[in-house]
Amino acid sequence: MTTIPDAPLLQVRNLCKHYPIYSKGFMRRLIRVVKACDQINFDLPAGQTLGLVGESGSGKTTTGRAILRAITPTSGQVLFNDQGRLVDIARLSTSQLKPLRTRMQMIFQDPFASLNPRMTVRNIVAEPLIIHKMAHGSELDDRVVEILRKVGLKPEHRTRYPHAFSGGQRQRIGIARALIMRPALVVADEAVSALDVSVQAQVINLLADLQQEFGLTYLFIAHDLSVVRHICDSVAVMYAGRIVELAQVDQFFEAPQHPYSRALLSAVPNPDPDMPMRINLLGDVADPGNLPAGCSFHPRCVECMDVCRKTCPVVHRLSNNRTVACHLYEPENMPVSTGDGKGINMLPESQ
Repeated sequence: MTTIPDAPLLQVRNLCKHYPIYSKGFMRRLIRVVKACDQINFDLPAGQTLGLVGESGSGKTTTGRAILRAITPTSGQVLFNDQGRLVDIARLSTSQLKPLRTRMQMIFQDPFASLNPRMTVRNIVAEPLIIHKMAHGSELDDRVVEILRKVGLKPEHRTRYPHAFSGGQRQRIGIARALIMRPALVVADEAVSALDVSVQAQVINLLADLQQEFGLTYLFIAHDLSVVRHICDSVAVMYAGRIVELAQVDQFFEAPQHPYSRALLSAVPNPDPDMPMRINLLGDVADPGNLPAGCSFHPRCVECMDVCRKTCPVVHRLSNNRTVACHLYEPENMPVSTGDGKGINMLPESQ
């Protein structure tokens, strides 16, 4: 345990979660390894929001759950700044981890499946306080009423069951449960994807307001890039279990550097007729249990080179807050800058 007061709230270093697949029968043998997330690296400063994006199956949810130790990482470090003390969450025992649960919470994707249908709203929201013995009696009820009001629900709602609410209201219940202990870090796993568009806007604005009020730090897992642009400070793009690009949100949307990032952004509807046409990717996301040789994205990449089929790209640092994992950014493959801000304008520095 190290004391570094000015460290980011969360530092993820070489985080991996691999699932071995064995043959059936008495003589079980290892057939393959599914690399759900592999060599994940990023920093998340306190009070900011990092958007984790990518197609379904790219490893976003696994990464979020491994960071919170909802699942145990295979290897790597998850360094959490617990009031100036750097704690490696990946190495803690269950008993050591329990006190930190009050500082880390998760908002789940499905606002109905994540709520116990046999419990009232009061019991659902109060359960974390009861488990951690943080309040009881009238104080417990007062804190439940307070957080329900914060998320836009009424005190009388606490006697009802989840089936009596709409999808947006159920998600507000999930948010109230996650925030009642005043955590520092919240992992929002597709928190608005199951909601209607109008309700999505309400919940997104609610999350932004709560972040300002409570000083929250979000790891925001999403598919909708327009939502990411609205709420996030930085963006990490995942493909086949790895982060292929990491950038500030304005940098990312103005000039995406990785071919996969450009393809994702081209799929966002835009009414401007002068915008470039959509980049159509062939095939599906690479199978994390049977990854192709070289770069995992090369079978679908329109800029694929011979080296992409043979060698896995290293991570290049384009600036202090931007990295990309692509062979295009090796010095011998760098194109000449056009000076218009749309091309590559600096030699990378291998990380």
